[in-house]
Order: sequence, then structure tokens, then C-alpha cells
Amino acid sequence: MHHTLYHNQLGSGSRKEDTQTLPLRKEKVVAMSKTKLHSRPPSLSRDKSVFIAAAITVLLVCVIWSFTGTFSNFPTLFSSDCSGSPAQFFNRADDPQETTFYDDPEISYTVDGNPIKNWDEKRKEWLKLHPTFAAGVQNRMLLLTGSQPSPCKNPSGDHLLLRCFKNKVDYCRIHGCDVFYNNAYLNPKMKSYWAKIPLIRASMLAHPEAEWIWWMDSDAIFTDMDFKVPLRRYKHHNFVVHGWPNLIYEKKSWVAVNAGIFLIRNCQWSMEFLDAWARMGPQSPEYARWGQTLRSAFKDKMFPESDDQSALVYLLLKEKRKWGDMMYVENEYSLHGYWVAVVGRIDNITGRYEKIEKQEVKLRRRHAEAVGEWYGKLWEEHLEDAGDRKGGWRRPFITHFTGCQPCSGDHNPSYVGKDCWVGMERALNFADNQVLRNFGFVHPDLRNGSVSPLAFDFPGAEASEDSLA
Repeated sequence: MHHTLYHNQLGSGSRKEDTQTLPLRKEKVVAMSKTKLHSRPPSLSRDKSVFIAAAITVLLVCVIWSFTGTFSNFPTLFSSDCSGSPAQFFNRADDPQETTFYDDPEISYTVDGNPIKNWDEKRKEWLKLHPTFAAGVQNRMLLLTGSQPSPCKNPSGDHLLLRCFKNKVDYCRIHGCDVFYNNAYLNPKMKSYWAKIPLIRASMLAHPEAEWIWWMDSDAIFTDMDFKVPLRRYKHHNFVVHGWPNLIYEKKSWVAVNAGIFLIRNCQWSMEFLDAWARMGPQSPEYARWGQTLRSAFKDKMFPESDDQSALVYLLLKEKRKWGDMMYVENEYSLHGYWVAVVGRIDNITGRYEKIEKQEVKLRRRHAEAVGEWYGKLWEEHLEDAGDRKGGWRRPFITHFTGCQPCSGDHNPSYVGKDCWVGMERALNFADNQVLRNFGFVHPDLRNGSVSPLAFDFPGAEASEDSLA
């Protein structure tokens, strides 16, 4: 579901307060047992005391061992309720039978159904009934991506889409983010770049435990597996998109933002915004009129159809107080990195990172993938002045192959020969190396998929001048 247009862009609430973490319900378990009293021979009292003392001694030894790590899994022998710590898992095996929005026949998953009202309250009530999902809800994300229902026309298209999806799955696994891949048109009239809107709306209903819905075009890939979206920065916003405010409000350009990658908060404001956005789409009886309106509003828009990106910029521009003020136009990192500006820098980026690793042994230490975020934080002090845009050498967070059309193969004619496919191969292998490293392997040549085992302590210590003398 990426943008089909020949342009270097784009694959394609009213409540401000964040959803508050709801307190966990404490289930009180009262075990009551009745025992009959029996008279016991005096001779047994000493044996009983010895037995109790021995049992207590064994228990104390086991507890001490559980804290020293010798038997670190010892506490799991007991019920988790005994630990006194908050739940660290989602209770997927229980759905309380109290009535929720799911029981309301008027609630529709479709964009052309009845508008959803009071969604914040409905979602809050659901979270209250599911306390294990309520904990930590502010930072929980669901990543959405997808492609068309039919096979790709380009012979390599399905393989490229599979690799792009693998890339997203890798990132989500490393950072604990859920992911959903869709290849069905939830509204038959809303295809291509419009298909994401009905999917996002349905996903908000299907995943009330997710605070953020993160859309990524199929031709966008993560090229920095360590970077995390700074959600705290957006605590007063409901929509995050890569772009440039001066191009929106001064230049009035339809390429002022990129609608192929964005985050949208799961809230009532977003429900209303999606309805407003969808009204400009092809399922609307006003679709042709919106095409004319957008063409006249943006002088650099060369085609007559109403598209998702022009519609987004229009809402930012024309209804700033209602929509624009709740949107964060991000350009301090590459939420969308244009591939042409990235691919040529990959070798230099790799060299700079390896140079730092040669000087810092803790950065090249082998470790489990599950603790990768800790090592990602260690890198930050070395990347403060790196930058990830033109002239910078930090890994771009996301690289977007806009205009390449990997599925159809009908790439922008301004791209020469196999630039798109060679660029995607290099970028995918570049990203994959960051993942494979934790499995002990690497792509030595970014131009093909072959792998080799990594030497211990790769890339090795920096040789000092004394050792070279």
C-alpha cells in the first residue's frame, strides 16, 4: 500500500491529555481451611519441632539462593501473586463479561459507518476491565503496514516486500512493538495510498491497549535498529509526521510532509480526524471536487486526483486550530529518510560506527538481542553531533524508497537502470547486519545476501601507535 505517484515523496484530542495508566485491580485471595484438633502423643512433639526447623532452614536457603542467582528461577515455583510485584505480562486468557463498546451494535469498524463518539471514555473503561494491559499503556505502539491483495507484477516484487516486512518485524521484536500486516482492502473503493485510513480506524477498535498506531508504507525500512521514537516529545500531540512547517504554511507545497509514515494517537480526536481525512477519498461523492480544490490549493501539484498527502497538508493548512495544532511536524531525525540521499552514505556510516567500536570495548561486546536497548543507549553519547541527514554520519532511522514501486516495478523514470533495486538491497542488508550481529553473522558485501560468521571481538580494538612501531 505505497504511493503510486511519480514523485520523490511519498509512498503513499480535541483531547490533549494522555490516557492515564489505570491502577491494577488487586484480587484478594483468601484461603480458609478448617482442621480438626487431635491429641498427639507427647513423644511426637520433639520430632515435629525438628521437622519444622528443618523445613524453615531449607526454605531460607532456597530464598537466599534465589537472590544470589544460583537458582534465579526459584520464585517461579510459587504463585506470582506471592511476589507482591505488578504484573509483567498481559492476561490474554481472560475477558471480563462486563459490557463494553464491543457489545454496542451501533459501533462500526468502517470509515463510512456511524461516527464513534466518546472513544476516550470507552477505551478507558475497557482498560479498567483489563488491568494488565492498562499498565504502561502510554508507550505502547502497534505498527501497521501492508500491500495489495494480488501478487506483484515485478518478478522480484514479492521477495522485496517480504524482506521489507522482515525488517519491520525485526525492529518490533527488538523494541517490544506489536505489528500487523494487511493485504486486504477494508474499503474496496479506498485503494493504493487511501487504503491505510480504514485499516487505521479498524485497528484502533481492535487494539484499545495500544496508545499509538504507527503506519509505515511497505517500501519504508528501518535502517537504525537502535533508535526509539521519542514519544515523550509528543505528549501534547495526537499526530506525528515528517515534514517542514515552512513548506506547509509559507510555500503551500503538497510535498511539505510525507504521508507514508506517521504516528496517530488512539483517541477521540484521531477518530474525528480520520473521518475528515477520509471524506476527501475516492469513496466520497465529493472526491472529484476535492481533487479540484487540492489542485488549486497547491501550485506544485501536477495531477488532478485527490490524494492522501495533499489532503493531509490541506487540513494542516486550512484547519490549523482544529487539526494542525495537535500535529507534530518532525524533522529532527529521519522519520522519513529519502533513499537517494541515504544509500550513497551507507559505507561511510558503517566505517564511522566501526571506528568508534574499535575504541570502545563495551560497544562491541557480544550480548543477547533481548538486552539490545541497553547497548543502544550506550551509543547515544557517541552520536550527539553525528546527525542523520545530509552531511551526517548517524544511521538514518527510516529510509523510504519513495518512487521505486517495488511491487509494480513502475519506478519513477528519473531513476536510472537498477538504482532502486540495488539501493534497496544495500539498505536492507545494512539494516540486517545490525540484527544478524546478535546471531553471530554478517553480510560482508551489502550487494548480495550471503553471510559469514563474525570473529570474536569484531571489529577488534583500534591499534595504538606504540603497537605499530
